[in-house]
Amino acid sequence: MGFIAWIIMGLIAGAIAKSILKQDGGWVSTLLVGVVGGVVGGWIGSALFDHGVTGFFSLWSWLLAIGGSVLVLWLYTVITKKKA
Repeated sequence: MGFIAWIIMGLIAGAIAKSILKQDGGWVSTLLVGVVGGVVGGWIGSALFDHGVTGFFSLWSWLLAIGGSVLVLWLYTVITKKKA
């Protein structure tokens, strides 16, 4: 998957994760949450299911990226003790 696809997927996955956890923030924080979440989700998917983030149009990749983004955002909230 190309660099631009990672950025687009990160923005969308981060925005979905922020809406699920009812967090606010700008597009830069959304991008960071989404890209880091995509990497974390891909790593978890590879470790547990032997199938990570493969392509932009793969439903599995989107589910891993969104799930990883939710996990990253939740951990960030727990660590910094911000209220949702």
